[in-house]
Amino acid sequence: MAPAGQVLLAPSPSEGKVYDFMYYLKGAAAGGICCSLTHGALTPVDVVKTRVQLDPVKYNRGLIGGFQQVIAEEGAMALTTGLGATVLGYFIQGWFKFGGVEFFKIQSAQYLGEQKAWDNKTAIYIGAAAGAEFIADLFLCPLEAVRIRAVSDPEWADGLADGFVKMAKTEGIGGFYAGLLPILAKQIPYTCAKFVVQGTVADGIYGSMGKSPKEVDGTTSVGISLLSGVIAGVASAIISHPADTLLSKVNKKGAGGEGTMMVRLGRIANEIGFWKLCTVGLAPRCVMIGTLTAGQFGIFDTVMSALGASKFHFHNPSADH
Repeated sequence: MAPAGQVLLAPSPSEGKVYDFMYYLKGAAAGGICCSLTHGALTPVDVVKTRVQLDPVKYNRGLIGGFQQVIAEEGAMALTTGLGATVLGYFIQGWFKFGGVEFFKIQSAQYLGEQKAWDNKTAIYIGAAAGAEFIADLFLCPLEAVRIRAVSDPEWADGLADGFVKMAKTEGIGGFYAGLLPILAKQIPYTCAKFVVQGTVADGIYGSMGKSPKEVDGTTSVGISLLSGVIAGVASAIISHPADTLLSKVNKKGAGGEGTMMVRLGRIANEIGFWKLCTVGLAPRCVMIGTLTAGQFGIFDTVMSALGASKFHFHNPSADH
């Protein structure tokens, strides 16, 4: 049996069924790599963002001021809190998200045919992103719960494994999925907006150039992915920010008091207020998500190319006439 690396590096077939099992495997691997690298690299920003959301009274000096406060009080290593959970969680999430989007997108396009797929590509993006994200979040949620608890209380656990053991002992399976509803409310709109906006902007750029994705070189393709990714990241950050704030709050011990998840979330939302729910921590999150999303699409395209896979793009057959 060939090693996994050799299997992934095997080129996609030039003829016949290009979008086969190996294509989806490569898409999932590229998704896991791009999400784990980008989220891991931005862990310090996420630490500050989470602190601002959890304690806006204390951390009220903006992004740079937040960095200075955390370093002054806890040392520079505090900015890496939750790194292990972040890298592992987002590799798994990226695997299912990017791999799932490619699978659902391509299956829908093949079922509908080129013209109908082109005419309905926004709906396909939304459906593919929502389905893939739902599956991905079932795997991400436990790691995100441990990460947020560790960031909100640095003394709580000594690493990822210790955090899992402590949460399992004290709260059971419910503790890992306490934030499932807000994470779905955050991630599904975020992912739908991310893929719809990025795909639409990228198609617009290619259209303005009068070229298809296959007609440009690799550097230009990655550049388009980066630019469209920044725009998509800022748009999706704004859309999903209220749910992101709720997620940060609900995973803090004792937040929202006793009761069902919906009751707790309702109390937290009332305490914060709608305006603060939408704006507290938004600036650092736009910086983080804009950079992160651009990086994800750039890395995804680069890894797919390195693995010998030609990324699927919607095609307008009417433009050929």
